[in-house]
Amino acid sequence: MALDLFKEKGVPLDRQVFTWKDLVQRPYSKLDDDAFTRVRVILMNGIESEAVRFQHAAARFNGRLREALALVRRVEHHQQTLINWLNPPDQSAIETTIGFEQVAIEVTASVALKEPDPYLAATYRFGMLEDFDHLYRYSALYDRLEGKDPNNLVQSYSDIRPGRPTVVEHRHPLDDLRRPYDRRTAAPLSKIHAALITAAEHQTHDYYMTIGPMFTDPVARQLYAEIASIEEQHVTQYESLCDPTESLLEKWLLHEVMEVYCYQSCLAYEGNTRIKGIWERFLAYELGQLHYVMELFKEIEGRDPAEVLPATLPEPIAFKSHREFVRRVLNQEVDLRSNGTEYVDKAELPPNHRSTLMAQQLNSEGSPSETAAAGYQWSPGTELVKRIDVTADGKAGRIQ
Repeated sequence: MALDLFKEKGVPLDRQVFTWKDLVQRPYSKLDDDAFTRVRVILMNGIESEAVRFQHAAARFNGRLREALALVRRVEHHQQTLINWLNPPDQSAIETTIGFEQVAIEVTASVALKEPDPYLAATYRFGMLEDFDHLYRYSALYDRLEGKDPNNLVQSYSDIRPGRPTVVEHRHPLDDLRRPYDRRTAAPLSKIHAALITAAEHQTHDYYMTIGPMFTDPVARQLYAEIASIEEQHVTQYESLCDPTESLLEKWLLHEVMEVYCYQSCLAYEGNTRIKGIWERFLAYELGQLHYVMELFKEIEGRDPAEVLPATLPEPIAFKSHREFVRRVLNQEVDLRSNGTEYVDKAELPPNHRSTLMAQQLNSEGSPSETAAAGYQWSPGTELVKRIDVTADGKAGRIQ
């Protein structure tokens, strides 16, 4: 049964409480749980991170909303804490990174397939092919650093092969801006999608900027720096899809309904019973927050939330493999490039195009993404089939 946003009021804000023990629960298993449990945890950590980030920024521009924002934001922070702490301590930084890229591929693919606006859908497909290549580059780095098989993490849901090469993804800032949807005519799902993917990409950018300097391997440090730059481009791209004429309260309302939509989607697909209970709890919390903001919207703007919100939520995000869709898009659109707000074939860009010149400058002393993947070709079971030769003095020799 579809969830009626106006009838289902969830848990009131003043009853959304936590304890420290409650906030730090047993994490999922990086190998025994389904890979999409990791995908959902990473996604929802990003969604909650964006909620906190947005509400802090909003408080700096609107004094009247500061108290309301502070009340909701503290709960959002604690929700993010609980979700983020579900990541297991034996999951290395590069393994978490591979999870981030699987999120970017599979969630963006689902959004691209469901998006009703052709231009917005093309934008999601464009970004998806770049994240697809990032998974390949980081998988090569994983093999370099730990000698392990990334398929143990992605569990065959996602292909590990090149996409649009990262080396050509570097663009002039003006070629990352997109045409925004029109708040008066856009479908509610289009608005939800834009907020959702912006949140996911922003968290990816922040994670890479945080974790990159912690590696000792020089190629790893450079690769994180390179791909973090692309993630900043992606945040620029996706946030520019949002209509800048939406009021602050209207944007807040859309953020809240996006969170409700994401938790409902997680609940629909989660196979881990314990974590499914968390999604159910936080769905009720977000419904309470949504209704709290709906009342503010009516009181302060004198508008009916039904002008902005759908009566019921759309079909949930499809947390499943989109292999055939990704392969088809890769085959048909890998050579697309950005020229202003439009997508064109690479042959249509002049040699002195501003994005070409920017990429040449950034890559003038070498490309970390090309270096990391040089000679790498994924094959299953790599950590099991590789054999380390030991020399006569007991030191490790070549790896076969």
